[in-house]
Amino acid sequence: MKHRIINSFLIVLSFFTLPAYTAKAQSGVKNTATVDICIYGATSSGVIAAYAAAKCGNSVVLIEPGKMIGGLTTGGLGKTDSGIKEAITGLSLQFYQRVAQKYGLPDEQWTFEPHIALEVMQDYIREGRITVMMETQLAAVSKKGTVIQSIKLKDQRNKKSIRISAKQFLDCTYEGDLMAKAGVSYFIGREDNSFYNETLNGFQLPEYLQQSGRHQFPDGVSPYKIPGKPASGLVWGISKNKVQPAGTGDKKVQAYNFRICLTDSAENRIPITRPEDYDPSRYELMARLFEAQPDMRGINDYFIWTLMPNRKTDINNRGGLSTDMIYMNQRWPEASYRQREQMLKKARSYTKGLLYFMISDERVPDTLRSFVRNWGYPKDEYESFGNFTPQLYVREARRMIGEYVMTEHNCRGEANVDDGIGFASYGMDSHNCDRIVTDGMVKNEGNVEVRVEKPYAISYRSITPKENECTNLLVPICLSSSHIAYGSIRMEPVFMVLGQSAAMAASLAITHNTPVQKIRVASLQQWLQDDPYLDKKKP
Repeated sequence: MKHRIINSFLIVLSFFTLPAYTAKAQSGVKNTATVDICIYGATSSGVIAAYAAAKCGNSVVLIEPGKMIGGLTTGGLGKTDSGIKEAITGLSLQFYQRVAQKYGLPDEQWTFEPHIALEVMQDYIREGRITVMMETQLAAVSKKGTVIQSIKLKDQRNKKSIRISAKQFLDCTYEGDLMAKAGVSYFIGREDNSFYNETLNGFQLPEYLQQSGRHQFPDGVSPYKIPGKPASGLVWGISKNKVQPAGTGDKKVQAYNFRICLTDSAENRIPITRPEDYDPSRYELMARLFEAQPDMRGINDYFIWTLMPNRKTDINNRGGLSTDMIYMNQRWPEASYRQREQMLKKARSYTKGLLYFMISDERVPDTLRSFVRNWGYPKDEYESFGNFTPQLYVREARRMIGEYVMTEHNCRGEANVDDGIGFASYGMDSHNCDRIVTDGMVKNEGNVEVRVEKPYAISYRSITPKENECTNLLVPICLSSSHIAYGSIRMEPVFMVLGQSAAMAASLAITHNTPVQKIRVASLQQWLQDDPYLDKKKP
């Protein structure tokens, strides 16, 4: 068994791993440390990867640039986008079993409250004796040839610089920040359909004049401040971009939002109130939707209002205008941490303003206003963050261009790999990327929802960079994939599966002193099959 605690730096930190949100969590920390495996990003994938790495006998440090562990799994996405559940394996499956145990239920639980998910993630941290560094952001990467020697970090609370050296690194962020600073090739946006011979990539506005209801505006909704008068200017939330031929590639990123947790419990409810910077003009298009769709008066015509245990919700985007801030996130993937914080603030303002609009504006149908007024922010969720999730749903940012690129052909079963390390099965799904004017009407652009018929294997080579770029880095979230294939892969259970697989691959690379591209994938596959929970018990 390899030693877990390397020096006093890690000894000090290990006392503060849970909850790891306090100001004194890193006081007295030394400036350097060395571990076997360094994991950047305490998303669900990062937490599972850290636990798996520790179970394999490695010393591990888990670094989170933000203030909360667990990513979207603890950040409000309580309605698990699982696809075909039988395809979820290993520690990822165990996570949902542990959630069920928290509720006193058998088997797995796929819908859950944020704080329950956080408790399970904290259990993994505690059991693995994982060293966690919170609010610690990547500043630089030091490489020798194709090998990352160390990373330089900035502790945002005491402004101290820290350097971590490791044998292997994992980038478990939603943005691919470590991958990018390590000089690994990546792509942002949508490839042209012709690039990988696909059909669902690039610009997507099929039969736009006939679309309505499916994340789209019905015909006839004016995009102008004074309806029918272009000289009056565009309503808030509409870009000046033009219609392109179907399948044309671009740099647009699908929309982000918050998965909103509310409650209708009078005892646990904090009322929805008017934000300080509330601007009703941001929701003009919503008012025009109500007018254009007089027969649509149900809450699920405008939001996916999914109920969670204990009278709570996981609210998602639906319709022409909803919780998605379409096109407002285009700079996010390569933005600095400070810039992202400003964008996060704007997204929070938009979302809280939308909820207030729904309960206060006279243009909102009475049935909807009355319904939303029964809901508020839960007192027992996100208590350190004003009872509102701090985690934005970053659906897609950078995507690595690695040894193998997953494409639509994999999703359709037309291309298969023999080095699979996990399965995906969710439909090829892209939220809208833009909101534009066409034929004098407002239309959303980019939505794709196409079923995947059966689970398909994700190649190990899709989480490894090209060998001539980096040989000790694995990327289980911003993996090598086309835009539309990523829309199927990008689900939290899959990210956890790939996090475990990446950690075990890194362990094999350390054991055999080999580049990650050169491990025996057959050995990794056998290990995943024989010991999926890393407890040395036959499944």
